[in-house]
Amino acid sequence: MPKDGQTEENLLEVNNIEVIYNHVILVLKGVSLSVPKGGITALLGGNGAGKTTTLKAISNLLKSERGEVTKGNIRYRGERVQDLVPSDLVKKGVIQVMEGRHCFEHLTVEENLLTGAYTRGSSRGEIEKDLDLVYTYFPRLKERRRSQAGYTSGGEQQMVAIGRALMSRPETILLDEPSMGLAPQLVEQIFGIVKSLNEDQGYTFLLAEQNTNVALRFAHYGYILENGRVVMDGPAKELRENPDVKEFYLGMSEEGRKSFRDVRSYRRRKRWLS
Repeated sequence: MPKDGQTEENLLEVNNIEVIYNHVILVLKGVSLSVPKGGITALLGGNGAGKTTTLKAISNLLKSERGEVTKGNIRYRGERVQDLVPSDLVKKGVIQVMEGRHCFEHLTVEENLLTGAYTRGSSRGEIEKDLDLVYTYFPRLKERRRSQAGYTSGGEQQMVAIGRALMSRPETILLDEPSMGLAPQLVEQIFGIVKSLNEDQGYTFLLAEQNTNVALRFAHYGYILENGRVVMDGPAKELRENPDVKEFYLGMSEEGRKSFRDVRSYRRRKRWLS
């Protein structure tokens, strides 16, 4: 694999898309990005930057929120996919893990996981094999498999959501804000599992994340969004060392840690846009 995890083949390509909600609200303004096969690509930025909208544009979930891609195109393995229904995209190997750890609260942990295999038409033996794989990476879920999902912790529900996605046998996983609402130790654990799934099983990840510091430690490549536009991209290692990223997103500068008030000045300065 080339340096920083980038490969020759791009599985997913988003080309200059615009997204409008309710026919009038322009949310994404010419976003382009590529997701290489076998890599972890991070979509970074603050709340409202357009990260979740980008993922929903890719997974075709915008229509339920009165949103639509009005310009540009989205291709997976070279095929235009933005007009597919979400279930057809899952069959092609792309699945999204939604923000907020959505689970079927009244079902057990294991029943939640099994719903991920619903569209596959696989044999019971194949499903059991995949369930064992999920339990290998999430041993806590095996311990809680008979527990009602609604009574598990936030971290366990995030594990259920990712495990359910794995049960569909995806090639590419879109992971939306996996760290949201979790304690730092759990965040490290979740990202560590993502890294293991990538390295051991070859899963490709595109993850949207506000926690820039953690995301850039685990990702190979990153895109920074601001106000619906990509304002910077590059290998994760280079972004971590970039002085603007350090100051505006990691809260650090050459003088040391900046106060929140000082860091907010990036909205006025935007050196990378000048």
